[in-house]
Amino acid sequence: MDEENEIELVQRYRRDRRVLLDFILSGSLIKKVVMPPGAVSLDDVDLDQVSVDYVLNCAKKGGMLELSEAIRDYHDGTLFPSMNNAGSFGEFFLATNPEFSGSPPRRAPPAAPLVAPTSILSNLSISEPLESEQVEESSSLSKSQSLKSSQPKELTVDDIDDFDDDILEEVERRRYSRRVLFDASDVVLEMPSFVTGITDDDLRETAYEILLAAAGASGGLIVPSKEKKKDTKSRLMKKLGRSKSEHVASQSHNSHGLVGLLETMRVQMEISEEMDIRTRKALLSAMVGKVGKRMDTLLIPLELLCCISRTEFSDKKSYIKWQKRQLNMLEEGLVNHPVVGFGESGRKASDLRVLLAKIEESESLPSATGDLQRTDCLRSLRDIANPLAERPARGDLTGEICHWADGYHLNVRLYERLLLSVFDVLDEGKLTEEVEEMLELFKSTWRILGITETIHYTCYAWVLFRQFVITGEQDILQHAIGQLKKIPLKEQRGPQERLHLKSLSCRVQSEKGSQELTFLQSFLLPIQKWADSRLTDYHLHFPEGSKLMENTLVVAMVSRRLLLEEPELAMQAAPLTDIEQIELYVSSSIKQSFSRVIQDVEILSDTTNEHPLALLAEQTKKLLKKDTAMYLPILTLRHRNASAVSASLIHKLYGIKLKPFLDSAEHLTEDVVSVFPAAESLQQNLISVITSTCEDGTAEAYLKKLTLYKIEVISGTLVLRWVNSQLTRISSWVERVIQQENWVSVSAQQKHGSSVVEVYRIVEETVDQFFALKVPMRPGELSSLFRGIDNAFQVYTKHVLDSIADKEDIIPPVPALTRYRRESGIKAFVKKEFTDPKLHDVRWLSDVNVLTTPTLCVQLNTLYYAISQLNKLEDSIWERWTKMQHGLSLNRPKEDNSRKSIQKDSFDGSRKDINAAIDQICEFTGTKIIFWDLREPFIDGLYKPSVAQSRLETLIDSLDTVLNQLCDIIVEPLRDRVVTGLLQASLDGLIRVILDGGPSRLFTPTDAKLLDEDLEILKEFFISGGDGLPRGVVENQVARARQVIMLHGYETRELIDDLKSASEMELHGGRSKLGADTKTLIRVLCHRSDSEASQFLKKHYKIPKSAA
Repeated sequence: MDEENEIELVQRYRRDRRVLLDFILSGSLIKKVVMPPGAVSLDDVDLDQVSVDYVLNCAKKGGMLELSEAIRDYHDGTLFPSMNNAGSFGEFFLATNPEFSGSPPRRAPPAAPLVAPTSILSNLSISEPLESEQVEESSSLSKSQSLKSSQPKELTVDDIDDFDDDILEEVERRRYSRRVLFDASDVVLEMPSFVTGITDDDLRETAYEILLAAAGASGGLIVPSKEKKKDTKSRLMKKLGRSKSEHVASQSHNSHGLVGLLETMRVQMEISEEMDIRTRKALLSAMVGKVGKRMDTLLIPLELLCCISRTEFSDKKSYIKWQKRQLNMLEEGLVNHPVVGFGESGRKASDLRVLLAKIEESESLPSATGDLQRTDCLRSLRDIANPLAERPARGDLTGEICHWADGYHLNVRLYERLLLSVFDVLDEGKLTEEVEEMLELFKSTWRILGITETIHYTCYAWVLFRQFVITGEQDILQHAIGQLKKIPLKEQRGPQERLHLKSLSCRVQSEKGSQELTFLQSFLLPIQKWADSRLTDYHLHFPEGSKLMENTLVVAMVSRRLLLEEPELAMQAAPLTDIEQIELYVSSSIKQSFSRVIQDVEILSDTTNEHPLALLAEQTKKLLKKDTAMYLPILTLRHRNASAVSASLIHKLYGIKLKPFLDSAEHLTEDVVSVFPAAESLQQNLISVITSTCEDGTAEAYLKKLTLYKIEVISGTLVLRWVNSQLTRISSWVERVIQQENWVSVSAQQKHGSSVVEVYRIVEETVDQFFALKVPMRPGELSSLFRGIDNAFQVYTKHVLDSIADKEDIIPPVPALTRYRRESGIKAFVKKEFTDPKLHDVRWLSDVNVLTTPTLCVQLNTLYYAISQLNKLEDSIWERWTKMQHGLSLNRPKEDNSRKSIQKDSFDGSRKDINAAIDQICEFTGTKIIFWDLREPFIDGLYKPSVAQSRLETLIDSLDTVLNQLCDIIVEPLRDRVVTGLLQASLDGLIRVILDGGPSRLFTPTDAKLLDEDLEILKEFFISGGDGLPRGVVENQVARARQVIMLHGYETRELIDDLKSASEMELHGGRSKLGADTKTLIRVLCHRSDSEASQFLKKHYKIPKSAA
């Protein structure tokens, strides 16, 4: 409840306070109310920030009220605790920080003085002029009084160390020796020079005189004693030798109060003590007799000319120089740059110039004549100058403000010299400790100089920025950015200030001719030009990227925004948007940096063997990497596609250099092999930057604008030519090695032939050379390589098969079919139709060239080696291709599809041919063993003269020997396939014997059991107790022979009946009851030893009798 009452009381107090102030300001208690800058009426003023005490004080005096002073007085009062006069004098306010004050004092604090010490801020609000008695009294105070004296003593300038001119020179010398300063000749205000030749030193000294007058208007101006402390210089030298922290603490201690602050300003502005004392005395003398007039309403140069005589100077030269400066200031302020135009008073301007010339001329006349002329001219000058200076301007009344230093551009040049004093005298890269107090003091000069908040922020930003250029101290740049951001935009300024700023313009000469510039353009254009000059080549000026570039970009953008609101008097082209400006920075800097890269490459190419374009691509990649990592993150904050702009431009610049080389490339030379991969890698990096930093739609738009190098297309054509030539070489090599092959195992472990090793060697060399090219390739080039290698192995396989005889050539001719004949001694009546079989066999054997079994096994091993290594080769090629294509982002889905299609048929042709060849040779090997190697015991001798007398068991040893030979030579993966071929051939031979065994072989139904037993023996031989072929495989193969043997077990009548029915069934697409075809049944009957079968065959099939 108590808290609510307190809040309610505070709110009521604020309402009552506003009502009181509104009543006072709206009534007749105040003679005139001067609005603060930017305010038009009381509605624009926050009454909560107006000091009531200040307003009441002005109301009592009946004077003019400056609300800016009242507002400042209010804020000044908030710096100290509220005091009522009823408290104990033993209480005091501790203004220092206890943490840095050391141990507590051991003695009691000094007695409180009767006269309160002068405060910087409170003195600024005092408007009463000092009387001459007060001046004399203050100047007569002894500086040797003890601190323990009971008499109160006001702080004077004498309590602060004085500095001689030689000490200032020492300060200057040490200052410049502590910091390396940079050239700032390219950062100059866009303002015309003064007609009278006023220098920066003249401006500085006049600015200090204005500062003294402004301080005097607040009642804070006193004249220090002329006595000097003997240890002044030694103290200063000791101070110069102190550490930085000691310097700051000492500076803070000595600068307490307005008097101390003015002394600090004197040292900062390099004003000698003599001049300071002279000026103070003259200003105070000028105020004598001018009751109610403020010191800052004086025509200061004129008053100084009247109050300071030549005798106060040590030499005439110094006086003449000083007088010349005052006269020039009068001419510049009243004639050349008047705040109010002359209008009908143009004659007064010429009269004023004549008087100024006469005053200057009086110094060359005799003493008496010169003094008289000077006195008369000064009197006349006052009559003319004062009315001119007191003419109303900017809403004031006649005589309220003396308009002699507030004409543009003199006023801003003077204010600039004041602001330059905020930097530490010992370190230009640092602001002095008292900067805030100094800036507050400078506000007192706004009345004289006609400064507004916008002008102040602009001038202060300029001063800070130029100091940054000189010192390179980034803290100063941060302060400058802060001031730039405080400059209000046009809509944020009051109407009065907008009109005032609109009237400020000057005409300057530049390379483009005469230009008229506004106030903001004069100050901000040099800043913007400097920032633009750095940002248009940020690679050069910001080699480390860093915070400096980011701050410079902020300076450029803020100044741009402010300048875009100004009339386009200095703009020759349409203004760019912020995004267009960023693109300009990027394109300009990239072009210049690329030019430097080209120069570096020209030097490097002379010392290395690399092609310049390859070097250029590598160096450009480094440029892109640096740009992406250091600069673009800063630029992207203001242009999110800055990376794409940079990458696109780099792509274009390198493409211009690359195009002539691409047009001239016809073969895969060393230069092509070095340049193409580097260029393609650069292009892919650039595309990657665009796609990774932009959104999908934006990235696609930028990619469409790129003119791709199309290196893959050009290099693909060249690679195809190379591949074709290499494949021709491989084909000729295959032909040669196959002719030299003798089909002997390379070693006991390597059971294949040497030719396939040579083929793989030449193929792998070609593959290595293919990938060593490292030029960009499309899937088509890889497909061509695959097809060429595939074709080479197909050719090799064909040559292997060509060395093998035809299987039909090694199988003996089938004997003619004959039927059983009882009279064995009678010759067959068909004898004349047949030739002697022995003669036929001799002729047949002489025509056939059959390879040995070991040779056939080596060929099988060779083909198996070829197909097994083919898989490894294919995997290796794809792995290297994938690695080579890694990182490519363009057309990735298409490449994947192409890979699938290539991989699908990469080596399928050779695989199919080799597998078919292996099957063919396995089959041939089995046939060759049974029908060629074991022909006599198997084909010719088995079951002769009868089954019982010649069983299959007698052949098992021969088969076992052959089988062991095969297993010793053939590689393990092919053993089952070769043995299966031997099993098939054995079964073929058995069927051949029992169906086409010739007239010497006869079988009875009782032989079927013996035949079946032989078949079981053969089957178990190949199964070999589980160590041979799988039982299921053997059973499947034996089934067809078992069916034939079963037919031999039927009676002749059953066979004849089944043959008759089979003939009819075959006409309708069926089979016989016994499951055999007619041909098989006929052959079984031909080998049946009974008359019934013989008569049936004679009657129905006309088969002749056997000749045996």
